[in-house]
Amino acid sequence: MRLNVKNTTFPGLLDLLAPHSCRGCGHTGEALCDCCKNNILKQKTSFRPKEKLPKTFIVGKRDGLLNDLIHDFKYNSNRSLAKPLAELLAEKLPKNQKGKVVVVPLPTATNHIRTRAFDHTLLLAKHLARFKGYQVEELLVRTKNTVQVGADEKTRLKQAREAFELNPKLKIDPETTYLILDDVWTTGASMKSAIKKLRQGGAKKLIVGVLAVNRLD
Repeated sequence: MRLNVKNTTFPGLLDLLAPHSCRGCGHTGEALCDCCKNNILKQKTSFRPKEKLPKTFIVGKRDGLLNDLIHDFKYNSNRSLAKPLAELLAEKLPKNQKGKVVVVPLPTATNHIRTRAFDHTLLLAKHLARFKGYQVEELLVRTKNTVQVGADEKTRLKQAREAFELNPKLKIDPETTYLILDDVWTTGASMKSAIKKLRQGGAKKLIVGVLAVNRLD
Protein backbone atom coordinates (compact mmCIF):
# COMPACT_ATOMS: atom_id res chain seq x y z
CA MET A 1 0.00 0.00 0.00
CA ARG A 2 1.37 3.41 -0.93
CA LEU A 3 1.23 6.04 1.80
CA ASN A 4 1.09 9.80 1.47
CA VAL A 5 4.26 10.64 3.39
CA LYS A 6 3.36 14.27 4.00
CA ASN A 7 -0.02 13.46 5.49
CA THR A 8 0.64 10.25 7.39
CA THR A 9 4.24 9.69 8.41
CA PHE A 10 4.73 12.31 11.12
CA PRO A 11 1.40 11.78 12.94
CA GLY A 12 1.86 8.02 12.63
CA LEU A 13 5.31 8.15 14.22
CA LEU A 14 4.01 10.29 17.05
CA ASP A 15 1.27 7.74 17.74
CA LEU A 16 3.90 5.00 18.05
CA LEU A 17 6.50 6.92 20.05
CA ALA A 18 4.28 9.02 22.32
CA PRO A 19 1.00 7.53 23.62
CA HIS A 20 -1.94 9.90 23.68
CA SER A 21 -2.80 11.75 26.85
CA CYS A 22 -6.24 13.19 27.56
CA ARG A 23 -6.41 16.85 26.58
CA GLY A 24 -8.63 17.48 29.58
CA CYS A 25 -7.02 15.67 32.51
CA GLY A 26 -3.73 14.30 31.19
CA HIS A 27 -4.72 10.64 31.63
CA THR A 28 -2.48 8.48 29.43
CA GLY A 29 -4.01 6.33 26.71
CA GLU A 30 -6.65 8.46 24.99
CA ALA A 31 -6.83 11.88 23.36
CA LEU A 32 -10.00 12.48 25.40
CA CYS A 33 -10.95 10.17 28.26
CA ASP A 34 -14.52 9.04 28.96
CA CYS A 35 -14.73 11.17 32.10
CA CYS A 36 -13.85 14.37 30.25
CA LYS A 37 -16.20 13.44 27.38
CA ASN A 38 -19.04 13.06 29.86
CA ASN A 39 -18.23 16.39 31.48
CA ILE A 40 -18.51 18.12 28.10
CA LEU A 41 -21.74 16.29 27.22
CA LYS A 42 -23.36 17.31 30.52
CA GLN A 43 -23.00 21.02 29.75
CA LYS A 44 -25.97 23.16 28.74
CA THR A 45 -26.61 23.14 24.99
CA SER A 46 -29.67 25.36 24.48
CA PHE A 47 -29.11 27.04 21.13
CA ARG A 48 -31.66 28.78 18.92
CA PRO A 49 -30.48 30.51 15.74
CA LYS A 50 -32.19 33.82 15.07
CA GLU A 51 -33.50 32.69 11.69
CA LYS A 52 -35.76 29.73 11.05
CA LEU A 53 -33.23 27.10 10.05
CA PRO A 54 -33.17 23.29 9.98
CA LYS A 55 -32.95 21.55 13.34
CA THR A 56 -29.49 22.19 14.74
CA PHE A 57 -27.50 19.87 17.00
CA ILE A 58 -24.46 21.15 18.90
CA VAL A 59 -21.98 19.79 21.42
CA GLY A 60 -21.72 23.00 23.44
CA LYS A 61 -20.43 26.52 23.82
CA ARG A 62 -17.05 27.43 22.37
CA ASP A 63 -15.39 27.64 25.74
CA GLY A 64 -13.13 25.74 28.12
CA LEU A 65 -12.03 22.25 27.17
CA LEU A 66 -14.25 22.03 24.08
CA ASN A 67 -12.66 25.18 22.68
CA ASP A 68 -9.17 23.83 23.46
CA LEU A 69 -9.95 20.59 21.62
CA ILE A 70 -11.22 22.38 18.52
CA HIS A 71 -8.26 24.77 18.52
CA ASP A 72 -5.73 21.92 18.76
CA PHE A 73 -7.56 19.97 16.07
CA LYS A 74 -7.68 22.86 13.61
CA TYR A 75 -4.66 25.02 14.25
CA ASN A 76 -2.18 22.52 15.71
CA SER A 77 -3.13 19.80 13.21
CA ASN A 78 -3.89 17.32 16.00
CA ARG A 79 -5.70 14.70 13.93
CA SER A 80 -6.09 12.37 16.90
CA LEU A 81 -8.84 14.69 18.15
CA ALA A 82 -11.08 14.11 15.12
CA LYS A 83 -12.44 10.87 16.56
CA PRO A 84 -13.39 12.10 20.06
CA LEU A 85 -14.84 15.33 18.65
CA ALA A 86 -16.95 13.32 16.21
CA GLU A 87 -18.04 11.04 19.05
CA LEU A 88 -19.19 14.03 21.09
CA LEU A 89 -21.37 15.27 18.23
CA ALA A 90 -22.64 11.76 17.52
CA GLU A 91 -23.98 11.65 21.08
CA LYS A 92 -26.04 14.78 20.40
CA LEU A 93 -27.58 13.60 17.12
CA PRO A 94 -30.88 11.67 16.90
CA LYS A 95 -30.51 8.03 17.93
CA ASN A 96 -32.81 6.60 15.26
CA GLN A 97 -32.82 8.91 12.27
CA LYS A 98 -35.11 7.38 9.66
CA GLY A 99 -33.95 6.74 6.11
CA LYS A 100 -30.62 7.44 4.47
CA VAL A 101 -28.44 10.13 6.06
CA VAL A 102 -25.53 11.79 4.29
CA VAL A 103 -23.00 14.03 6.05
CA VAL A 104 -22.11 17.13 4.03
CA PRO A 105 -18.99 18.86 5.41
CA LEU A 106 -18.68 22.56 4.80
CA PRO A 107 -15.70 22.93 2.43
CA THR A 108 -12.47 24.08 4.02
CA ALA A 109 -10.48 26.81 2.29
CA THR A 110 -7.72 25.23 0.20
CA ASN A 111 -5.02 27.44 1.73
CA HIS A 112 -6.02 26.10 5.17
CA ILE A 113 -5.84 22.52 3.91
CA ARG A 114 -2.33 23.15 2.59
CA THR A 115 -1.25 24.71 5.89
CA ARG A 116 -2.66 21.89 8.03
CA ALA A 117 -1.86 19.11 5.52
CA PHE A 118 -5.42 17.80 5.90
CA ASP A 119 -9.06 18.87 5.60
CA HIS A 120 -10.22 18.97 9.22
CA THR A 121 -13.95 19.19 8.47
CA LEU A 122 -13.86 16.29 6.01
CA LEU A 123 -11.92 14.17 8.51
CA LEU A 124 -14.47 15.00 11.20
CA ALA A 125 -17.28 14.05 8.80
CA LYS A 126 -15.72 10.66 8.07
CA HIS A 127 -15.41 9.80 11.76
CA LEU A 128 -18.95 11.00 12.45
CA ALA A 129 -20.29 8.89 9.59
CA ARG A 130 -18.57 5.79 10.99
CA PHE A 131 -20.06 6.36 14.44
CA LYS A 132 -23.59 6.83 13.10
CA GLY A 133 -23.62 4.54 10.07
CA TYR A 134 -24.05 7.49 7.70
CA GLN A 135 -22.41 8.29 4.38
CA VAL A 136 -20.24 11.28 3.44
CA GLU A 137 -20.63 13.29 0.25
CA GLU A 138 -18.79 16.49 -0.65
CA LEU A 139 -21.87 18.11 -2.17
CA LEU A 140 -20.49 21.61 -1.73
CA VAL A 141 -17.30 23.02 -3.24
CA ARG A 142 -15.55 26.29 -2.54
CA THR A 143 -15.54 28.96 -5.20
CA LYS A 144 -13.53 31.43 -3.12
CA ASN A 145 -10.99 31.04 -0.35
CA THR A 146 -11.71 34.24 1.55
CA VAL A 147 -10.73 33.90 5.21
CA GLN A 148 -13.50 35.01 7.58
CA VAL A 149 -11.52 35.16 10.83
CA GLY A 150 -11.98 38.58 12.42
CA ALA A 151 -14.61 39.76 9.91
CA ASP A 152 -17.84 41.33 11.16
CA GLU A 153 -21.22 39.70 10.55
CA LYS A 154 -22.07 41.82 7.49
CA THR A 155 -18.74 40.97 5.84
CA ARG A 156 -19.07 37.28 6.71
CA LEU A 157 -22.54 37.13 5.15
CA LYS A 158 -21.28 38.74 1.94
CA GLN A 159 -18.27 36.40 1.75
CA ALA A 160 -20.37 33.32 2.50
CA ARG A 161 -22.92 34.06 -0.24
CA GLU A 162 -20.16 33.77 -2.81
CA ALA A 163 -18.11 31.01 -1.18
CA PHE A 164 -19.95 27.78 -2.10
CA GLU A 165 -21.39 26.06 -5.12
CA LEU A 166 -22.97 22.65 -5.60
CA ASN A 167 -20.62 19.91 -6.71
CA PRO A 168 -21.59 19.24 -10.36
CA LYS A 169 -20.33 15.64 -10.08
CA LEU A 170 -22.90 14.68 -7.44
CA LYS A 171 -26.69 14.62 -7.37
CA ILE A 172 -29.04 15.54 -4.55
CA ASP A 173 -31.75 13.07 -3.58
CA PRO A 174 -34.87 14.77 -2.12
CA GLU A 175 -35.59 11.64 -0.05
CA THR A 176 -32.20 11.68 1.68
CA THR A 177 -31.55 13.54 4.93
CA TYR A 178 -28.49 15.74 4.62
CA LEU A 179 -26.55 16.60 7.76
CA ILE A 180 -24.58 19.78 7.11
CA LEU A 181 -21.46 19.72 9.28
CA ASP A 182 -19.21 22.50 10.54
CA ASP A 183 -16.86 22.87 13.48
CA VAL A 184 -17.83 26.31 14.85
CA TRP A 185 -20.92 28.51 14.51
CA THR A 186 -19.86 32.15 14.77
CA THR A 187 -22.45 34.22 12.90
CA GLY A 188 -23.92 31.29 10.99
CA ALA A 189 -23.13 32.94 7.65
CA SER A 190 -21.40 29.92 6.11
CA MET A 191 -24.09 27.54 7.31
CA LYS A 192 -26.91 29.73 5.97
CA SER A 193 -25.21 29.88 2.58
CA ALA A 194 -24.74 26.09 2.52
CA ILE A 195 -28.40 25.51 3.45
CA LYS A 196 -29.54 27.83 0.67
CA LYS A 197 -27.36 26.10 -1.95
CA LEU A 198 -28.54 22.62 -0.98
CA ARG A 199 -32.19 23.67 -1.02
CA GLN A 200 -31.72 25.23 -4.45
CA GLY A 201 -30.28 21.89 -5.57
CA GLY A 202 -33.38 20.01 -4.44
CA ALA A 203 -32.59 18.94 -0.87
CA LYS A 204 -35.80 18.67 1.17
CA LYS A 205 -34.56 17.13 4.41
CA LEU A 206 -31.80 19.04 6.16
CA ILE A 207 -30.35 19.00 9.65
CA VAL A 208 -27.30 20.78 11.02
CA GLY A 209 -24.45 19.51 13.19
CA VAL A 210 -21.90 21.83 14.80
CA LEU A 211 -19.26 21.18 17.44
CA ALA A 212 -19.45 24.56 19.15
CA VAL A 213 -21.24 27.90 19.09
CA ASN A 214 -19.94 31.24 20.30
CA ARG A 215 -22.91 31.77 22.58
CA LEU A 216 -25.85 29.82 23.98
CA ASP A 217 -29.42 31.11 24.40
